[in-house]
Amino acid sequence: MRRSVKCCVLILAATVVAVALRLPRLALRPMHGDEAVHADKFGDMLEGRGYTYNPHEYHGPTLNYLTLIPARLCSAATYTAVTEFTVRIVPVFFGVLLVLLVLLMVDGVGRHAAVYAAVLTAISPAMVFYSRYYIQEMLLVCFTFGAIAFGYRYTQRRSIIRALLTGICLGLMHATKETCIIAFGSMLPALWLTLYIRRRENGFGFGQAIRAVKPSHFIALVAGAAVVSALLHSSFLANPGGILDSCRTYATYFDRAGNNQVHEHPWYYYLKMLIYSRYAGGPVWSEAIIVLPAVVGIIAVLTKKGLPAVNIDLLRFIAFYTLAMVTLYSVIRYKTPWCMLGFLHGMILLAGVGAVVLVRLVPNVLPRLIILFLFFDASVLLLWQAYIGNYVYYADSRNPYVYAHPTTEVFEIVKCVEEYAGVHEDGHNMPIQVICPDDDYWPLPWYLRSYSSVGWWNKVDKDALPAPVIIASPAVEADLTNRFYDTSIPFEQRQMYLRMFDGPYYYMWLRPKVQLLGFVRKDLWEARQRKKVPDPNELIKKASEK
Repeated sequence: MRRSVKCCVLILAATVVAVALRLPRLALRPMHGDEAVHADKFGDMLEGRGYTYNPHEYHGPTLNYLTLIPARLCSAATYTAVTEFTVRIVPVFFGVLLVLLVLLMVDGVGRHAAVYAAVLTAISPAMVFYSRYYIQEMLLVCFTFGAIAFGYRYTQRRSIIRALLTGICLGLMHATKETCIIAFGSMLPALWLTLYIRRRENGFGFGQAIRAVKPSHFIALVAGAAVVSALLHSSFLANPGGILDSCRTYATYFDRAGNNQVHEHPWYYYLKMLIYSRYAGGPVWSEAIIVLPAVVGIIAVLTKKGLPAVNIDLLRFIAFYTLAMVTLYSVIRYKTPWCMLGFLHGMILLAGVGAVVLVRLVPNVLPRLIILFLFFDASVLLLWQAYIGNYVYYADSRNPYVYAHPTTEVFEIVKCVEEYAGVHEDGHNMPIQVICPDDDYWPLPWYLRSYSSVGWWNKVDKDALPAPVIIASPAVEADLTNRFYDTSIPFEQRQMYLRMFDGPYYYMWLRPKVQLLGFVRKDLWEARQRKKVPDPNELIKKASEK
């Protein structure tokens, strides 16, 4: 009993560490384009324009609906009142919950393995980084682990509540992201292999496993999954077509998985990122302390050597599930770093087992102490990487988890626009034009959400007068310059434009390889300069008055 209490206390301590790493300064990193898109869709819902599931983009509805909770708690009734904290606290919550859920598996994986798995979940640089990302991935990983954990609890004591909770988690997975099908496709063979080995060992096979589940429990599981998914995809029955769209969507995502060259990477992309990454003289990044013990854990589970008191069926399922996930995600050519979180979490659970096995296999005290010290040292290194990855290299392309990410110059762009709005007679109602081919201006809609007269364009509109402030891609610079001097504009409406951004190059980096130019009407530029550099006569007058 005392050991169990100690185990729970240590897991709760790991949870506190998880909060400390994930929660501070949520506005520090610029919003990723994907985050801004999701936030924009949430803004529509928040302001009463509803939510309709789109089978071609934006993924499932759970992220949107769950964000309503912090929005209401923060009294954010409009999109402009929403902050980075409002939206990013959702993945933070589920990133922390992922650590706590280990409590459901203590007797299955062993106390020491559970504690170390909780610690690794709390300090994994990838887990921490994407727990601060307003995307669906952390929610999907948490719901997946919830389904596995509650499913395991059901096998230990069969009850309709546990079956229902398992089904709800499966339904939430489906309502979160379409890639849940990869997790489902990994669970089924993992379960089959686990039961197959068990049948060969003690004769308890598929038939016995099926008969052990009461029909009412199976109905509760299926109903829980179906009802949760259907309610969310149909916008709580306001859009019944969303239920069918949640199945049709796989035509889009199967095509994208095999025919998207933008995010196409080699099969070893994820493993290389986890084991060793270093770019342009930056720091070394490695989560090998998770990957290598996970391999040991898999070997121990398959050979049944060196294991403490554990539930071997659970560990076999996790091992087969993780191997299937690694294989499928490696085969799929479409890869983004956050997609690896599902199998990384499986590796973390197995790494806890592997670490315990390595310590147990060493017979003498001194070698054990050396191994424990190495694990401690490696964990401290992991903690350091988690810190610098989120608070030093948070938007630096030398961080492997920073992927197609906006640079911090986004903040300079927003600051510049704010300064011109401060000297414009209409303030935040000042007309602004953003002109970028292929809508390649995200996350600017998030940062300009408080401006009521922003026009978003793919090309220069020859029928519209240039706005006082224009942000544009270099690809349209020639057309925009021609428009400034277009003789079809009445003479009294013509304006002189100057470069908006300071510096020798007159452009800002939206993200690597994507530049933005800025143009501002001459009278606004002069007004801003006067505000920045006060009139010397006024300064002399104020000094004399003192």
